[in-house]
Amino acid sequence: MAGGSRLRAWGTALGVLMVVLAQLTACAGPYQYYEGTGIHDATAAEVAGGWENVEGTRVVLRKDGSALLEKLDGQDFDFEDGWRLSGTGTWQLTDDDGGQVVRLALTTRTRVETRFPVTVADPSAPEPPSTYSWYFHVDRGQHDGLELFFFYGDPDIGNTYVMTREAGS
Repeated sequence: MAGGSRLRAWGTALGVLMVVLAQLTACAGPYQYYEGTGIHDATAAEVAGGWENVEGTRVVLRKDGSALLEKLDGQDFDFEDGWRLSGTGTWQLTDDDGGQVVRLALTTRTRVETRFPVTVADPSAPEPPSTYSWYFHVDRGQHDGLELFFFYGDPDIGNTYVMTREAGS
């Protein structure tokens, strides 16, 4: 009888441990523990220029630290709101332990568009921001060329919004 009690106790302890671990890791998506690309050798001159996305987004990072944005979607959960911002702003290349990041700040919004065709205005939809900041991770793609990306949507999924060098830039 003592063996059966010991077995039940181990089973109960294992079950409790599994429940606790499941709760602790339920929202532990790839983005939450993302530590960066490890890139530390990009220069501001190399990052400056035109960048584009397949969705018609265009960003120009000028050497003087100013920026032009066209149809740039929101980062993280803001992507789900469906707005796309255009305007002017500033950018800066920073470096930390995980790698380099381009901080892009929209300071003057000139246009707002929606990614989805909207037939009826949703009164519960949040107002698109008049200023906004993005954090693009700096990475190297094929042939050692730079890529900029941020995560969007649910962080458990790990979707990346990738900007590549504009043709001719």
